[in-house]
Amino acid sequence: VQLVESGGGLAQPGGSLRLSCAASGFTFSNYGMSWYRRAPGKERELVASISGAGGFTNYADSMKGRFTISRDNAKNTVYLQMNSLKPEDTAVYYCNAWIGTRGYWGQGTQVTVSS
Repeated sequence: VQLVESGGGLAQPGGSLRLSCAASGFTFSNYGMSWYRRAPGKERELVASISGAGGFTNYADSMKGRFTISRDNAKNTVYLQMNSLKPEDTAVYYCNAWIGTRGYWGQGTQVTVSS
């Protein structure tokens, strides 16, 4: 199993970024996917989740209305569209898949929101 995130970078407050996570090594469409983040000095927190077929999504309260999780099962990729970014969104964002009893993680992509 391999998860590779991309798309992070520097954004201004109010700006947007789109993260991508390319997955391989498992039947992607069979599994829900999630995005987590870890801000400096804080514990890792769930950002959003999406079901295998993409019909069900779930968001942390602070991300509702600003972030959108989606997936393209033909490309084995899950996305996180982040709009109206705030400085407190600064964190390393990780892609996650739970397969059986094991969680798999990407290496993370840094998102910095600053003027």
